Amino acid sequence: FRENVMIPPGVELKPQRRGVYKMFHGTSVACARLIIANGFKQSSTGLLGKGVYVSRDQKKAQAYPRNAPSSDRVVFELSVRVGRVKRIDKDNHPLLLTWSSNGYDTAWIPPNCGMQCVPSGLEEDCVFDPKRVKVVGIAHAPNPTIEKEVYTMYHGTTVGFARSIITSGFVPSTKGMLGPGVYVSRDKKKAERYPLQENPSNRVVLELEVRVGRVKRIDKDDHPMQYTWHSNGYDTAWVPPNCGMKAVKSGLEEDCIFDTKRIKVVGIAKAPQTAENELKKNLMWLCAIYKLECIHNAKSFYFTLMFRTSHVEICFFLSQGVNL
Repeated sequence: FRENVMIPPGVELKPQRRGVYKMFHGTSVACARLIIANGFKQSSTGLLGKGVYVSRDQKKAQAYPRNAPSSDRVVFELSVRVGRVKRIDKDNHPLLLTWSSNGYDTAWIPPNCGMQCVPSGLEEDCVFDPKRVKVVGIAHAPNPTIEKEVYTMYHGTTVGFARSIITSGFVPSTKGMLGPGVYVSRDKKKAERYPLQENPSNRVVLELEVRVGRVKRIDKDDHPMQYTWHSNGYDTAWVPPNCGMKAVKSGLEEDCIFDTKRIKVVGIAKAPQTAENELKKNLMWLCAIYKLECIHNAKSFYFTLMFRTSHVEICFFLSQGVNL
């Protein structure tokens, strides 16, 4: 997930209309965790008004938050759908704060444009809609713990296997392009294609939370660690999108997680109508069990299940000698 790319001096990379770009965002450790859990929120104020402030220059992102020590700075690597872009290249530009209300999705300050309010001369962008910004990795972190955060991913399977995974957990594949492990993707389109030979009417896409741990990038055919990444100390193997590997004809991103305990099913992203309600109910009960509050009182345990719309209290009276 780490591919530290900085714009060479003197190179101006003009965003093309409606393209998808790799960008960076600098934030604090606490805010980084909130962004991973809940997504981005607009800044209410800033040089370009409301929006999410990002840059294609990692040096720019590493300078933020401005008053934070380096030990409290995290830089996200992002995938950004820029949409319609407005170039803001001079002080007091007539659309400096009103570009979004004039039909633009992104405001772009090119590098070295001479604006006094950008003394660094580094490129900057403001994306109005946070949904256009997706975290794809951590480019810089003050300690290894931050790099082991959680990502939303997807896994394609059959209705029958979805039932088994929800109730009993994942069983790793014994073989595959990246060796043994659980194959997942941050691209839902990738997961929707699996199982490859299965009738689409029997396919289910599970939404997951994945603690990626230490990640090894596999970006070429016959990579020396294609099958041995785990024995070399990595938790996840990552095939980036459009990397040119012949084994990934779709060009879509793919990941292999060695330890199934790093994966948690959190939702049903897609399922046949005949099975969707059943799978969601099974998952709801499983999530409720995870949230059980257990209070020991003599030989009984009192469990409280907290649901969104109801509160169910269940008492289990356990006989003498039960091992918990």
